[in-house]
Amino acid sequence: MLMKVGSMVKKIDFIVDDIMNKITQKKYTPGEKILTERELAEKYSVSRHTVREALKKLESIGYIYKIQGSGIFISDSIHYNALIYNSLTQKKFSDINSKVLYFKETIADHELAEMFNIEYMSKLWGFKRIRIADSQKVQIETSLMPKELFPKLTAKTVEKSIHDYVQSCNYKISHFITEYRSINISKEDAELLDCKKGTAVTKIKNRGYLKNGIVFEITESLNLDYSCCYINDYNSDMHKYRQFDKYK
Repeated sequence: MLMKVGSMVKKIDFIVDDIMNKITQKKYTPGEKILTERELAEKYSVSRHTVREALKKLESIGYIYKIQGSGIFISDSIHYNALIYNSLTQKKFSDINSKVLYFKETIADHELAEMFNIEYMSKLWGFKRIRIADSQKVQIETSLMPKELFPKLTAKTVEKSIHDYVQSCNYKISHFITEYRSINISKEDAELLDCKKGTAVTKIKNRGYLKNGIVFEITESLNLDYSCCYINDYNSDMHKYRQFDKYK
């Protein structure tokens, strides 16, 4: 079965995530000039419009800046948020259970192959589970993981902590790139979470990276009553950047 990426990860988001990951892995350094729009379009096999939208997003959050006539550069005032906890991580694993809705082998289309940096039609594990905390259904989670990295993964394994399992395979988890968005839940998903159709939920797209830069997990989840807490250092450079009016 060929699993299409669909709305799970858009091409624009992939480009944004990939550049952010290269910065995190220090493959791009502050002040470094990166490829032009045309070169990036060729690299990612997309239109220049798609690249432009991705760069616009990176610029809006302060990861890059442009100098007219000179090029695109990595910002020297990049700031990372440190997550203290969210609705699930503040609970002990013993308080969280997972009900696996499906666990199956699938294959990577061209987009997924690029995202995981694997060969087209390579095997992936695909699974969907409901997370239950304090006897309440709080999350629907759909995930993809490369079978080559985790050949012994089973449905029984994904009932528990995936990240514990990853580390038990002697992999070192580096970081995650995460996107949050509020949506109204569909009828089908509402039935799974025992809530009303149209209830506001938090949709979270998550991409997990190992220390060597390999993507080990792509996950999309729908979360009821979601909350999270971050600790943020005050970034005066970012504050000045947000005050800057390029039209003045």
